[in-house]
Amino acid sequence: MEGVVIQMAAEESAGIRPREETTREGILRLIMERGPISAAELAQLAILTPAGVRRHLVALEDAGAITECEKPGQREARAGRPARYYVATDTGQNAGATSYHTMANAALDFLRENLGEAGVEEFARRRERSLVARYRDALGDTENPAERLRRLARALTQDGYAASVRDVPGTQDGPRQMIQLCQGRCPLRDVATHHHFLCAAETRAFHELLGVPVQRLATIASGSHVCTVTLHANSV
Repeated sequence: MEGVVIQMAAEESAGIRPREETTREGILRLIMERGPISAAELAQLAILTPAGVRRHLVALEDAGAITECEKPGQREARAGRPARYYVATDTGQNAGATSYHTMANAALDFLRENLGEAGVEEFARRRERSLVARYRDALGDTENPAERLRRLARALTQDGYAASVRDVPGTQDGPRQMIQLCQGRCPLRDVATHHHFLCAAETRAFHELLGVPVQRLATIASGSHVCTVTLHANSV
């Protein structure tokens, strides 16, 4: 993400128009990673002028890639006009996606019809093992759950999941601090929507990779704007 931010700042300062689409993609990625997020927060993260951010937000809204939403706790905020918060829509989630999902869904349907639930369960176990093998090295040898989660988020982001780590409000100062892994984009969304066992396999893989219990709170496949798992930062 640091590279995206630096590139945004350079383009905005130089007034480069041919690269504007890349800047807009960076704004969309920030919304997927950090949403719900306001224009002011985006301007700080992207090192852009408020006017520049608003221009991209209008274009993304017109394209149907983002939409306004109410941020949790916004109703209890101070009096006055509330800030606008944005999340990615299904269209935004699918930006740059391919049509692989049609064939993948057909293949999994065929698997279920011909091998039954046993075949589906075996595929899920293989998916779980594949995820563990893919991300194990990225986590290194640290045993700290919070640091392992941050490393996992970076690796997932490189694979297109727009992942971030967030503190759970109200738990930061306690002995049982809670943290969340949020994935603002799911490259498998159109498949996982029809085959939820893929989400369950991912959750089990995260449990094995992190070495602590994790709880799945939400998935994009089930209609949320972000996939979320939570865990105790100080678990041993």
